[in-house]
Amino acid sequence: TVAVTDEELEQMPLPTAKAIEIVAFVDADSIDPVRISDSYYLAADGQVAAKPYTLLRKALLRSSKVAVAKFAWHGRERLGLLRIREGAIVLHSMKWPDEVRNPDELAPREVEVGEEEIEQALQLAERMTIEDLSDFHDEYREALEDIIAAKAEGKPLPAPAEDGGKEKGEVVDLMAALNASVAAAKESRGEDGKDATVHEMRPSKKTARKTPA
Repeated sequence: TVAVTDEELEQMPLPTAKAIEIVAFVDADSIDPVRISDSYYLAADGQVAAKPYTLLRKALLRSSKVAVAKFAWHGRERLGLLRIREGAIVLHSMKWPDEVRNPDELAPREVEVGEEEIEQALQLAERMTIEDLSDFHDEYREALEDIIAAKAEGKPLPAPAEDGGKEKGEVVDLMAALNASVAAAKESRGEDGKDATVHEMRPSKKTARKTPA
């Protein structure tokens, strides 16, 4: 066991120990979203930093590129991505390449999917397309806050939610929707729809687990 003090960690010869160091620029669409983690707004630290902050912001706004940076956070050197959002510079913490798991071992075996089924999936995606995500909210947190408020006031806990009849934000079972679409197409052609080839793939116990990226 080797003891290392906080003072020794603070004195490590790293340019990122006290600042965010920009190391490269890349095309924005070249970044795999799986590598992006938490996000933070950056502010200029006083008037001295206002000019370089503004210069970087204007340069990024006029290009299709984002800045790649290194910075120290919670005792580690991390990789980050700088981009502009509504006039402010945003720092996205990123995973290092060796922190991203290779998905090859998780890919399902080859299954037969017809062109008609793919078209139906595309049509379903088109019908479910929305303009933005502003209407989504954390229902679990709201329910938890209701429980805490009820317990704090000595009131009965809220009744469990009913399974059906959501007013909005109804969850759509993709496989069920596809099966219904295939059956409807078969029926329109005078077929019974029993030979539809869309099947739900149920994972085995060995593979039914959450897998971090």
